[in-house]
Amino acid sequence: MRLEPIANPTLTRRVLPPALAIATSFAVAAFLAMIAGGNPFQVFGLIISGAVGSKFAVLETLNRATPLIFTGLAISVAFRAKLWNIGAEAQLYMGAVVTVVLGTGALGLPGWAMVPLLAVLAVIAGGILLLIPALLKTRLGVDEVVTTLLFNFIFLLFVSYLLEGPLKDPMGMGWPKSARLVSEARLPRIVDGLRLHWGFGLALIAAVGIWVVDKFTTLGFEMRAVGQNAHAARFAGIPVNPVILKTALLSGGLAALAGFSEVAGLKGSLTLDLSPGYGYTGIVVAMLALLHPLGVVAAALFVAAIFVGADSMSRAAGVPTYLADIMLASALLLTVLAILITKFRVRRD
Repeated sequence: MRLEPIANPTLTRRVLPPALAIATSFAVAAFLAMIAGGNPFQVFGLIISGAVGSKFAVLETLNRATPLIFTGLAISVAFRAKLWNIGAEAQLYMGAVVTVVLGTGALGLPGWAMVPLLAVLAVIAGGILLLIPALLKTRLGVDEVVTTLLFNFIFLLFVSYLLEGPLKDPMGMGWPKSARLVSEARLPRIVDGLRLHWGFGLALIAAVGIWVVDKFTTLGFEMRAVGQNAHAARFAGIPVNPVILKTALLSGGLAALAGFSEVAGLKGSLTLDLSPGYGYTGIVVAMLALLHPLGVVAAALFVAAIFVGADSMSRAAGVPTYLADIMLASALLLTVLAILITKFRVRRD
């Protein structure tokens, strides 16, 4: 038996397996909810209510989705070019560090100039951070899965050092956190009085921009070609290594925007728990979206809704919030299987 690629899968074959994967993950969650002593219908009802049942819930879901859109885009861009970026967490914190270092009074600029400048510098810093593993991959053949993953732990230790030393807020009563950003460095709220900030709008713009790059530009074509078959792309005259380096700069910059938006839009300062794993969850988002930039937005909203709703559900039903993690983990595994079914069929020799 062997796997045979399907040249032009039908619409049913493209849509049905992913839909079944999501449905199966809900069935697994329902079974586990019953084991935990909860009513599955009540549990799912509470998750939905907690995610979209009120204005506060909707805003929390959108706020939670904002960094997931950025990290999901970062992962989808890299994975399309077969650059296995597992270090979005480190790149997120790099963007946050740059935002805090320059946004707490180092730059005396008005808000209309300060915010875009901080965003651009965060993008550059995040891109450079991923460029290091990309150079090790292209020049020395070092596996980027290992290097990007290890960068997460190294950079988190570096952030911990900064928060206990150079960046520690002297007015923070001993807590390891940075000083707060000046008002000119903060992202404005989309609606005054509400928590939703323009980081969400920037995330939507980034998703559309990446879709345009992927669909209509030479760089997008080159990234897809390198991802499909690097040897064939090189034979066709595409500069494979420079394309990988450009992909690294773009992917790392997108992940860094997640850190920028969390600090400048929501938190106002840097702490070690700024990200509860947004860089890793971005992998789930990207895979659920089948690496499509616009699909990343929908997948990020779905994942954010589950997390926000699970917090509310746990308090009301007494079912552990780990149910959300199991739902997403099973959805990821089943989606990978669905992708395999979509693109290949089993043949007997």
